[in-house]
Amino acid sequence: MKHTRRLYITLVALTAFLVFAFFYTGHTDAKKQNAIPKVGILQLMSHPALDQINKGINDTLKKHGYINGKNIKIEFQNAQNDQSNLRTISKQFVQDNVDVAVGIATPSVQSLKNATSKTPIVMGAVTDPEGAGIISNNKKPGGNITGVSDQAPLKAQLNLMKQVIPNLKTIGIIYTSSDASATSQMKKMKKLASQQGIKVEISSINSVNDIQQVASSLIEKSQTIYVPTDNTVASGMKLLTSIAAKQNKAVFPAATTMVKDGGLATVGLSQYELGEKTGEHVVRILQGKERTATTPVTFIKCNTKVRQN
Repeated sequence: MKHTRRLYITLVALTAFLVFAFFYTGHTDAKKQNAIPKVGILQLMSHPALDQINKGINDTLKKHGYINGKNIKIEFQNAQNDQSNLRTISKQFVQDNVDVAVGIATPSVQSLKNATSKTPIVMGAVTDPEGAGIISNNKKPGGNITGVSDQAPLKAQLNLMKQVIPNLKTIGIIYTSSDASATSQMKKMKKLASQQGIKVEISSINSVNDIQQVASSLIEKSQTIYVPTDNTVASGMKLLTSIAAKQNKAVFPAATTMVKDGGLATVGLSQYELGEKTGEHVVRILQGKERTATTPVTFIKCNTKVRQN
């Protein structure tokens, strides 16, 4: 009787052990799957500058051994320049528990910031992080956001315009009023030009649909047109340059990629390099080597002069 009882207890214990092992193994496998980091990339819209930044991010992740679908999950979303899409995607990234969220362009980062104060956010090229209210200090962000600035070398760009147009007296600036980065750059260029005795005519747009009418009027009052780092204007760059060409006026853009769409020349930053620097921030955060609160914003100093071929 005692032998039978011991056998019964042994069988029960063995069964319990096997059940525990089964569920523990399954739980461990699930944890291994969940251990694969997730990176959400939110891009404002499609145009060459932003596409190059995204390419630089992805290439940098690969360079450091992060292969999408193998040991990392990269969720890329394009908001198509729609505020509603920005909000929806930002919330989805939070619900998906991404380890790092990347915002390409100022509106993308602003949307991510509104969605979470905990998930690390990396700025993929924001011209004026402080001015846009994204962070309080470029050297010590203090929150869940850090990244890269694409502040253009405005002095070098103004000097280039003066070299090409020696008697330059009037510059027209076209920008999107809702774009914090473009607005900041417009104000800085206006101040620089005014200090050198150059008059500045300013016109703003709300969408690409405004370019035709606004640009036609602005070009008549200006010797040349300057375009700050402005995603909306960039997406309508070919239209803008075609309007300017009809009056034999040149367009000088802030971003080098805009030259390919008709801009005459610029001294700018490599959009691809901006993406590389953004990707490096992401890698360091994933590796636990960087904290957003104490990591200064990266400013790229190297300048590239680009002209039409």
